Amino acid sequence: MKGPLFYSKILLFGEYGIIKDSKGLSIPYNFYKGALKTDENPSQEAIRSNESLQRFVAYLKDIDAELVTFDIETLTQHVNAGMYFDSSIPQGYGVGSSGALVAAIYDKYAFDKITVLENLTREKLLKLKAIFSEMESFFHGKSSGLDPLNSYLSIPILINSKDHIEATGIPAQQTDGKGAVFLLDSGIIGETAPMVRIFMENMKQEGFRSMLKDQFIKHTDACVDDFLKGDVKSLFKNTKQLSKVVLNHFKPMIPKQFHELWKKGIETNEYYLKLCGSGGGGYILGFTQDIDRAKQSLKDYKLEVVYNF
Repeated sequence: MKGPLFYSKILLFGEYGIIKDSKGLSIPYNFYKGALKTDENPSQEAIRSNESLQRFVAYLKDIDAELVTFDIETLTQHVNAGMYFDSSIPQGYGVGSSGALVAAIYDKYAFDKITVLENLTREKLLKLKAIFSEMESFFHGKSSGLDPLNSYLSIPILINSKDHIEATGIPAQQTDGKGAVFLLDSGIIGETAPMVRIFMENMKQEGFRSMLKDQFIKHTDACVDDFLKGDVKSLFKNTKQLSKVVLNHFKPMIPKQFHELWKKGIETNEYYLKLCGSGGGGYILGFTQDIDRAKQSLKDYKLEVVYNF
């Protein structure tokens, strides 16, 4: 048995900001994927995944039935028979490993599910987001539901605010373009929950709150608009500002050994770094107007290009 594939995602803009109603833009990233599977001779990893699924099933039994109901009987049978999530999506890297799993379970076992083929009204998108938020909270403590939404629909999602999300198109890639968005591997696994806790603690301070509104959200919103319009010049100007704000105010979310590298990008304009997901490790997102220069400058690190301008 093997279920359909669900892909990883990249939140290009909006990490932390969307908690406070900034804009956000999330795109599917087909390089990593996962599917539900059952094997005759499961590996250690498959056994661990299956144990996690058993705990997840127990959690799903108690989800508000007004929101969503599952075929728990079949799901339990399949999990007891050794079903696991076979995934190439790295965990703790900010590319949505739990989101893909949540999407796969909803797709296969939810009753009255909203499908990708129907007319996805704003109401339906918000309902899906609410369901996924509730489901994914099992893994993160608090989830926006956006990762599973992206994985489930496999189309770019534009977040205008908490209550206003829509499927969107993004400008076609220029395969021969020199500009690029890339992932930089920090080599460290990041934990979402502790990072979100630090952010929530900081939110208690007046100064941090006004910085978030006047600088972080302002530049995030501008980046989203620039990216969708294809205004590359303005996009890089705003990404540079965003990179600075993150370096100054989100230091705990940036692994220590990357502080200097982050600063170097801003000073040389060779690349600008930003958080990918909650930070603390995993991938760091990079933007550059000249990918060859950036690769040269970051030659000691593993780089993956995800989008070309």
